Amino acid sequence: MAAKAVHLRITGRVQGVGFRAWMSHVARRAGLSGWVRNRHDGSVEALVIGEEAAVERLVEASRRGPPMARVDGVVADPAQDDGSAGFEERPTV
Repeated sequence: MAAKAVHLRITGRVQGVGFRAWMSHVARRAGLSGWVRNRHDGSVEALVIGEEAAVERLVEASRRGPPMARVDGVVADPAQDDGSAGFEERPTV
């Protein structure tokens, strides 16, 4: 299994619409590790780690997000695996 880690920054109407809970559900269902959190600038940030194809599917799904979201942009940069066990929602930074 080829492991991949990606850091995401998602902009648009992505806070107050259940984006973190949605991403956590999708990531856990796909067997991915990492975290997601809101940022004070109104964006959502995530680190997604796992099998390459599953990570890519989550990145693509993030371009749509949950039903109430309006995603304007997704920046996906290569990242390092931080050793996360499971997928968690973190506090806003």
